[in-house]
Amino acid sequence: MFEALARDIRSERPVALAEVIEGPPDLVGSKLVVRPGPPEEVLGSLGDPDLDRVVRRDALGELAAGITVTRHYGLHGEARERAVSVFIESFAPPPKMIIFGAVDFTAALVKVAKVLGYRVTVCDARPVFATKARFPQADEVVVSWPDRHLGEVGSTLGPRDVVCVLTHDPKFDVPAIVAALSTSAGYLGAMGSRRTTDERNERLRAAGVDEADLARVMAPIGLDLGARTPEETAVAICGEIIALRAGRHPQSLRDQAGPIHADRVLSAGR
Repeated sequence: MFEALARDIRSERPVALAEVIEGPPDLVGSKLVVRPGPPEEVLGSLGDPDLDRVVRRDALGELAAGITVTRHYGLHGEARERAVSVFIESFAPPPKMIIFGAVDFTAALVKVAKVLGYRVTVCDARPVFATKARFPQADEVVVSWPDRHLGEVGSTLGPRDVVCVLTHDPKFDVPAIVAALSTSAGYLGAMGSRRTTDERNERLRAAGVDEADLARVMAPIGLDLGARTPEETAVAICGEIIALRAGRHPQSLRDQAGPIHADRVLSAGR
């Protein structure tokens, strides 16, 4: 079991280990390894088939969120009982960030995202801009149309993953957003002024995007920090991602009115 677990961790394949840490002496120390599919695989047992079934379900949910937690059950997996305590440890691969658009803001966003532990892909259909030399810190630079790339990798995206659309061209950003909405990515943001966002929203509606899906798009992207430079904008974007992942509701640009770039007030040491 541990050899298989070690192989999964080394290959960055998602896997969860569940272990009984409190309960009847004959159950304490029993373990269950859960791998998501396809094909799904379970190794070991916690000593009861119903407990195995419930813990397997919960382990898959915690793994999808990248959470390690202790859960409590009845002897046969009953909810709201505390006869058995199970420690569920998630070994999730690094979350993914896909950035569409090889623009000036992209390099700054790559840097901040790498600090936060993301595996970053930069994708642009223009080979002269989408180069490793321009984005050396990116894990992958892909020359492809956004919707085509998401058609290849979209099924691998989950709640911990991020899609950022930094292009300003309808032939790029609309197909990218439509394709991203069909994935399970936890965050989808799009750059642009309020006018650009309004015009893009109309094009998205014309492409068949309903209001519920349109509400998933954080646009204009980022927190309302008054960011101007690419580096400040990258911090605003990543701050919004962190806050939404934590269930907080900060002042996002999408939910504010007025200009995105407010006039700066510099204090002189006061």
